[in-house]
Amino acid sequence: MSKPLVAALKVGKSYGGHAALADVTLDVAAGEVVCIIGPSGSGKTTFLRCVNQLERIDAGALWVDGELTGYRLVGGALHPLGESEIARQRRVTGMVFQRFNLFPHMTALQNVVEGPVQVLKRTMPEAKAEAMRLLDRVGLSHKAGAYPAELSGGQQQRVAIARSLAMAPKLMLFDEPTSALDAELVGEVLKVMRDLAASGMTMLVVTHELAFAREVGHRVVFMDEGRIVEIGTPAEIMNTPQETRTRHFLRTVLTREA
Repeated sequence: MSKPLVAALKVGKSYGGHAALADVTLDVAAGEVVCIIGPSGSGKTTFLRCVNQLERIDAGALWVDGELTGYRLVGGALHPLGESEIARQRRVTGMVFQRFNLFPHMTALQNVVEGPVQVLKRTMPEAKAEAMRLLDRVGLSHKAGAYPAELSGGQQQRVAIARSLAMAPKLMLFDEPTSALDAELVGEVLKVMRDLAASGMTMLVVTHELAFAREVGHRVVFMDEGRIVEIGTPAEIMNTPQETRTRHFLRTVLTREA
């Protein structure tokens, strides 16, 4: 058995006296798509931010690509890593947020090129060629010269996905990537994510799109109050959930959608 690409062991994260995460244990295999669902404030986004080291965990341990994240074990004690080491570890992951976070003064092409040139030290011709390939992959090569203000929300989010892919991550993290979009724009972003999953990309997806989780996810994780309540295949979680909290959440969501 190969090691999981992501391994979380009893991960905890608190803000003041509030435990945002408690005893979160989860493995994600290479090539797997894991969808995380749950009510607002359940810890879903916090967990993704911990995996990407935008937040430092307070308890437990997290490994990404076989490397302990955020800390170094020296003489039996854990020592926090510096920012440069955290930045190096973070390159394994790409993250797509609810808001697109594009540089407004840069074109779509420039947004995608920036990371590879500045961080990976790619040459400009090499970075531009790869950026155009990625913009084509998300269906936006014809918008390479457009600024974010000239793009729809769905187009901006697709540029954000291309920008993350330009860093050649092994793991893609999606934090409710369609929640800020109008309903008619959701489909174009989900199509890109479906294609990405079909290509074998490892994906951790926080989503409220239950149809996407059912169709694309290999496993679904239901979180509530900072804990993992239930894990299973999409069919198991959607059709025959074992926990009362899971059943209540799904009933609430499906009733709202209806």
